[in-house]
Amino acid sequence: MDSSGISVLAAARRDAASAGGWIRMASLRAPARRVVEIVGLDTVIPCYPTLSRALLS
Repeated sequence: MDSSGISVLAAARRDAASAGGWIRMASLRAPARRVVEIVGLDTVIPCYPTLSRALLS
């Protein structure tokens, strides 16, 4: 994941929140999760180990 991917996720979160919705990330592979954590995106978009956990939260 590079800065383009981070930007897309941040914009998607902003747009979803503006519309009263939400996004969540599930089943991230280790390299992508590390990038998400380094840039702090996991503080605004919740991350879950599985899709079912993301949908139940």
